[in-house]
Amino acid sequence: MRLLGVLAAAVLLPVTVQASETGELLASHLYAGSIGAGQAALAAGKDAGEPEACFGWAMLGLAGALEGLAQDFYRYGGTAPDTPAAAMLLGIGEAEPPVVLNPAPEALRYPALRTVLADFRSDLAAAQAAFVCGGADGADYVLPIDLLKARLDFNGDGTTAPEETLATVLLPLLGQDFVPDTAIAPMGKTKRKGPPVQDGTLGFDPADAIWLAGYTKLVGAQLDWLMAHDFEDFFNAYLHRVFPQAGLPMQGMDGVGSLVMDPDSDASIADIIAGIHTLNFSVIDKALLASIPDQLKQVTALSRRNWELILAETDDDREVIPNPDQTSLLDGMPVTAAGVAAWRETLDVLDQIIDGQLLIPHWRFAQGFDLKAYFDSAERTDLVMLLAGQDALPFLKDGPIADAESFAAGNAAFGDAFPNYAFWFN
Repeated sequence: MRLLGVLAAAVLLPVTVQASETGELLASHLYAGSIGAGQAALAAGKDAGEPEACFGWAMLGLAGALEGLAQDFYRYGGTAPDTPAAAMLLGIGEAEPPVVLNPAPEALRYPALRTVLADFRSDLAAAQAAFVCGGADGADYVLPIDLLKARLDFNGDGTTAPEETLATVLLPLLGQDFVPDTAIAPMGKTKRKGPPVQDGTLGFDPADAIWLAGYTKLVGAQLDWLMAHDFEDFFNAYLHRVFPQAGLPMQGMDGVGSLVMDPDSDASIADIIAGIHTLNFSVIDKALLASIPDQLKQVTALSRRNWELILAETDDDREVIPNPDQTSLLDGMPVTAAGVAAWRETLDVLDQIIDGQLLIPHWRFAQGFDLKAYFDSAERTDLVMLLAGQDALPFLKDGPIADAESFAAGNAAFGDAFPNYAFWFN
């Protein structure tokens, strides 16, 4: 969400970038919602390794991945209980979504959900590889794209209605605290000060291709962690709250009596407890779990490469992430030389944690938790027992343990905003 928020917040500066033929092609298909046709038009250039074509194909691929996931959730009547932001992103189940909740969802079973996640993961992997190509050595382009105009077919009906845009989803989600006052008002409203403008253009360049490659790799690693486990018990115990009409075992079991408050509230609390109780996943793909440290190291390597490209830039065309001499699109979040140096130092610390050279502290033990050993040899992941300590025992060892001093540079440069910068910088 913060990734999309950073992109949607780019309405502060006058447009200075000029579109190339590839940029115009990308924009036209993104704005029309014709993702497949756009990728087909760029496929030859992408296959030939042309960075601009690679970036355009990847951006459409990322849009297609999000569209496909939204359509799968709609197919099974998905919603996001008590999580309006996620529901609005998927266009389901909350006030003023792009599409309404599916009135006749299909039945959902655990293998089908794994297929949904696997398809999304595959789409992300394809986009990620093309983003890397878009940031190849020597690439030099700026593609102006107004992400707020991007259209997605959220409900899979074969059309993109006027309200099925990222603007409809993002602007109500982000609110006044994140979106600048000059942003277009969501759903025709005018809550913000000043005249609304219909422009959320960003100038995407090779550095942004690498940034997006890192983000898609990071999301993919998290999906791989989940897919390396069997989470069917959790699916049966809790996910009727996400897919309330898809025929899951506890559908409609909201209680006829009360324990503490009222039947609905007590049933909701009981489901949360059941969900926590079933956060005990056996590992079913050890090789996939063991691949995650390398994937995370690729993320940190891409972030280093991203900053090499950012620091080499001399223009100032609506930068997603600026260097210290460029203009930040986020009010109150300047990028300084000290901040860049601190982030690079933070990447070194993260690599040490991923490699098991720097251990994670555990509240119960003097020894540290070896993250690399967990990924390499875990037989199951019981989050409750890991927190309690019993399941952490096999992964404890002596050695340096990460503490506040390990992240002193980041804390000094960013202060309380460190998490926000981390989401932004990737």
